[in-house]
Amino acid sequence: MKHLLNTLFVTSEGTALFKEGETVEVKIGNETKANIPIHTLGGIVVFGNAYFSAPLMGLCAENHVAVSFLSEYGRFIAKIVGPVSGNVHLRREQYRQADDPAGSAKIARTFVIGKIANARTVLQRTLRDHPDNPSKIEVHSAIEKMAYVLQSLAKEDLALDVIRGKEGEAGNYYFEVFDHLIVSQKDDFVFQSRNRRPPLDRVNSLLSFFYTLLVHDVESALESIGLDPAVGFLHRDHPGRPGLALDLMEELRPVLADRLTLSLINRNQIQAKDFETTETGAVMIEPEARKAVLSAYQSRKQEEITHPYLGEKIAVGLLPFVQAMLLARYLRGDLDGYPPFIWR
Repeated sequence: MKHLLNTLFVTSEGTALFKEGETVEVKIGNETKANIPIHTLGGIVVFGNAYFSAPLMGLCAENHVAVSFLSEYGRFIAKIVGPVSGNVHLRREQYRQADDPAGSAKIARTFVIGKIANARTVLQRTLRDHPDNPSKIEVHSAIEKMAYVLQSLAKEDLALDVIRGKEGEAGNYYFEVFDHLIVSQKDDFVFQSRNRRPPLDRVNSLLSFFYTLLVHDVESALESIGLDPAVGFLHRDHPGRPGLALDLMEELRPVLADRLTLSLINRNQIQAKDFETTETGAVMIEPEARKAVLSAYQSRKQEEITHPYLGEKIAVGLLPFVQAMLLARYLRGDLDGYPPFIWR
């Protein structure tokens, strides 16, 4: 089993990163803050203005360490990866399935099933953790409606547009009650609807931030397996959009982003003062608070779960890699179907 490697998050303005032998040297001004062996890193995520040397980019590429560049507030800008891994036959089969409406629909249906099932688990776990929730009737109703949508996805010959419609229907039920899952700091954290580009409230700001981190992790996992992150089945081809990464992250959003967002708010680990509103109306996490949010994300990835299909204990952060591996096995013909991750 693949080991969970660290992600280096660079958040301080004016940081400079260099190649020093087989390590990443992190400097602020003339002071060296860290020397990190390249073999311990799975990725580097750079926020805002930082210097990244060309020799270090080469070292990262040679060691399959993906480097993502984000704005100061977490908006994705660009990503650098090394040579494509994997064999051409796997990618050819990926492209064949993506071009076939029936093949795309079969895979997309499993992504959507995983997403809806895991979103229901978020609702169920919140009610279990907070049995006196005054809105539990509304939340129970959403759980039942989403179960009905799951049942309607049992048919294997559904068209792709029908699958997308059912995904949207379940998403509406889920986000209609998402505000009811916030049981602390109710005046400061209000969720009315999902909004992005830019996020217009504190809850959406957290969700979008975690989704950006998750896309980085899923893209890296797909690249390591040999799949093309740009060619998806549920999300169709669009210039600059990692369609397959967006596909695969659907079932992981509730586990790695939504639940963590709720935990940070309900446990008072993040507060209203940790956000700022820009001139455009975008609500962003303050730089200092962002360090704590990144630490929480890293901690979540270190937690262990038993994978329902493999029956093995793995770190949560390995879920993108495991699911990418299972998808590749399906495309190669080793599995009869792609088994989505279903959170228990």
